[in-house]
Amino acid sequence: MFLLGYDIGSSSVKAALVETQTGRIAASAFYPRREMPIAAPRADWAEQDPAMWWDNLRLATADVMQQAQAKAADIEAIGISYQMHGLVCVDKAGKPLRPAIIWCDSRAVPLGERAMSDLGPDYCLGHLLNSPGNFTASKLAWVRKNEPHIYNKLYHFMLPGDYIALLLTGEMTTTVSGLSEGILWDFRENSIASRLIQYYGIDPAMPCNLVPTFGLQGQLRNEAARELGLQPGTPVTYRSGDQPNNALSLGVMNPGQVAATAGTSGVVYGILDKINYDPKSRVNTFAHVNHTAADPRLGVLLCINGTGCLNSWMHHNVASELSYSQMNDAAMQTPIGADGLVVLPFGNGSERMLENRNPGCSIHGLNFNHHTQAHILRAEQEGIAFAFAYGMEIMAEMGMEIKTIRAGQANLFLSPLFRQAIADTTGASIELCNTDGAAGAARGAGIGAGIYRNTEEAMQTLRIVDTIRPQQTEAYREAYAHWKHYL
Repeated sequence: MFLLGYDIGSSSVKAALVETQTGRIAASAFYPRREMPIAAPRADWAEQDPAMWWDNLRLATADVMQQAQAKAADIEAIGISYQMHGLVCVDKAGKPLRPAIIWCDSRAVPLGERAMSDLGPDYCLGHLLNSPGNFTASKLAWVRKNEPHIYNKLYHFMLPGDYIALLLTGEMTTTVSGLSEGILWDFRENSIASRLIQYYGIDPAMPCNLVPTFGLQGQLRNEAARELGLQPGTPVTYRSGDQPNNALSLGVMNPGQVAATAGTSGVVYGILDKINYDPKSRVNTFAHVNHTAADPRLGVLLCINGTGCLNSWMHHNVASELSYSQMNDAAMQTPIGADGLVVLPFGNGSERMLENRNPGCSIHGLNFNHHTQAHILRAEQEGIAFAFAYGMEIMAEMGMEIKTIRAGQANLFLSPLFRQAIADTTGASIELCNTDGAAGAARGAGIGAGIYRNTEEAMQTLRIVDTIRPQQTEAYREAYAHWKHYL
């Protein structure tokens, strides 16, 4: 018997089958083989067609079922992880009215800043734990203001995972964790953020009905079962944004624990057990997957928009003749600090940790007579690692002590240079684990279906495959100080 997990990213859609009894990852797949396109009709916009997510989900499902030689009746439960902060506008029939406005789209920044000013920090930070910023609520307000012909047809707004759950089950639902990531949850009132909704002029009937993060969220409808080759009635029992889910995947559930990822964007996600926020809203506080009003579990999220995007851009435009592994090898042939070359990795929209500035990506100190392709590749990876360290300094100001960081063995964490740069700059050890978001969603489904009694039982097969400890801290800290000079 198996648990099926999906991870709906902006680069690809992943699926994983986890054996229920052993916890072993029996199969995994991702589609498309190249990154999914992100449309940018205007500067700082970022959109995707939700149909593209479903098409790739179907391909990934067929692949893992074939790999594991699994039958439809073998799937006990389904879990969903998804790219956070997006907006899908649907009509009463559940059809999208426009392309999804995804996480790295910056068009709503002015609206969020105005809401913060008008409503005041006491409300926004004290109740929502964040500025409305560029999150889902502000994106919806942008649609209302700029596309009234769309807004007037809108029945419910959804996060990307809510939309995938709709296609699977036919139910229009969301979660507390999901609403909190859209800055639509009032932590002081323990309810939907009605004051912000009223301020934005949003119809209070537009939020979907709430379902638990862990628990029955619907059953696979007949049409979806036929398309996916699965059994009608299979329960969907877990749903979470990708970063809370990544933390779950790594067993990061309690105060003091920290998870990281470096895919399209870079994220550090640490757990607090009390209501807290950054006064400048440079990092964000959301409800973690196991949050309750009585026993708070809050995820403090640092996001750097352009990590994997920058590495991919370098691959396609600077080192197209090299594989990613060869890029890593070339970068390691140059010294720490790349002989003074600095790359600021901010080229994918407004950066929250820079107080919503959008400085773009830039290269500093380039010497035509000395620096080579390898220097640029090293400075790129170090620049991303230094951005991680800069954000973690903000988290430390909130009282979070970061001694160990857990990450999946994937994306930029496959690079020895990148992970050592983070360890040496921050002084924290890095534990790499044999898991990914889709496998975490599958195990989350097992918890939600009652197959596992708790997170500890679901994650008992999680293995640390490598530990990276700080080594050349002085050299990296000097390079980091030089990098910060250009911020």
